[in-house]
Amino acid sequence: MANNEPTAPVSADDVSTLGQRWYVLFIMMLAYAINIADRYVMSTVLEPIRLELQLTDAGVAFLTGVSLAFFYVIMGIPLSWIADRYNRRNLLAASITIWSAMTALCGMSQGYMQLLLARIGVGVGEAGGTPSCNSIVADYFPAGRRAMAMTIFALGAPIGAWLGADMAGYVAAEYGWRMAFYVLGIPGILLAIVIMLTIKEPKRGRLDMVDDSAAPNLTETLKYIWSQKGMVHAIMGSGLSALWGWGLMWFTPTFIQRAYGLDVGEAGAVIGPIHLIMGIGASLLTAWLVGRPSYTDPRKVLRLLSVVTALATIPSIYAYYTNSLATATLMWWIFIPAIYFYIGPAMSLLQNLAPPKMRAMVIAVSLLVANVFNLIVAPQGVGLLSDYFAGPAGADAESLRMALLVLAPTGFWAAWHYWRAEKYAYDDQKRACGYV
Repeated sequence: MANNEPTAPVSADDVSTLGQRWYVLFIMMLAYAINIADRYVMSTVLEPIRLELQLTDAGVAFLTGVSLAFFYVIMGIPLSWIADRYNRRNLLAASITIWSAMTALCGMSQGYMQLLLARIGVGVGEAGGTPSCNSIVADYFPAGRRAMAMTIFALGAPIGAWLGADMAGYVAAEYGWRMAFYVLGIPGILLAIVIMLTIKEPKRGRLDMVDDSAAPNLTETLKYIWSQKGMVHAIMGSGLSALWGWGLMWFTPTFIQRAYGLDVGEAGAVIGPIHLIMGIGASLLTAWLVGRPSYTDPRKVLRLLSVVTALATIPSIYAYYTNSLATATLMWWIFIPAIYFYIGPAMSLLQNLAPPKMRAMVIAVSLLVANVFNLIVAPQGVGLLSDYFAGPAGADAESLRMALLVLAPTGFWAAWHYWRAEKYAYDDQKRACGYV
């Protein structure tokens, strides 16, 4: 960046202390962790639920993934519209309360319809969470520090995935799958109270030069997104990363149980530590990398995402090709970190490519794309393919393996979009924030 280019108009130290910024970031990270845990506990107990309700792979995918994602997508836009105009802190607290209560209700479900309605409730509540968190964090950290801040925020993903895999798997193995939902649902309600009591709503866009007179509507937001070629490719890259990585993860506990004869607790113990150790490690490494002065340039962040995603796609394919649990586990130790590596940088890129009063809506659009891919296309597609490959005999380990091998190469597609975004991102960020 040249010395005569504009910088942030207000210092973060002028509007908050270092302790306040990091406290808010920590609480937002916890909210994200609970969000991920409450969403992905279902993938851990997928097989016990499928067997109890006597469902096909496609049927259980629709019940547990598509039902949540459909209403998550529908509610994401109106709730983000609210977040761009009204109190984000209040919206976040209400959203956490709703999705946590509905998670607990999943454990109380006694049949297909009750579980379906509870999952819909989880989706509705979660729709207001991440956009509000992102927008709040962006008003505590300037553009040059958002990649680092959002990567710390993204630590919630591996922590939440570990809770939803290892801890939930242990609880389900010991006390039944319903108890896992109780254990993960209750803490969220307590966190909502903490947010209401300890966090204040920050002034919107206080660290940016660009300040629109009014928050844009959905049509204006979509037109703006389409005009930002770098943003379009960044949204597609992050969406396809979710399709690839989190889509594979959705059926992985079930695959481990079928292919290697493990129970739900043992399968969770294979994947859970990888999420916790390597997910946190990857997130911290990313935070360190993008926190360096040279990574204030969005083009370098995108180049990093492209290379890491492309390289990690190779072990993601071999993990489901091999018949050795030891080899597959090694491949997961290499591949799974990449599904966390992209989250923080991708979110910060979108925050910096969007004007302040459009950020929650842009994140909602990004999440819409990502969740259509990873909660609708991936689970339903893998489920349908597994049933198709199995034939009349019914889905088994080999049919699921073949379906997952169809999905795994999509990581290369995500890497291509990050590479293309690099060409446009610098000019797009100056247009949105007024500085790079």
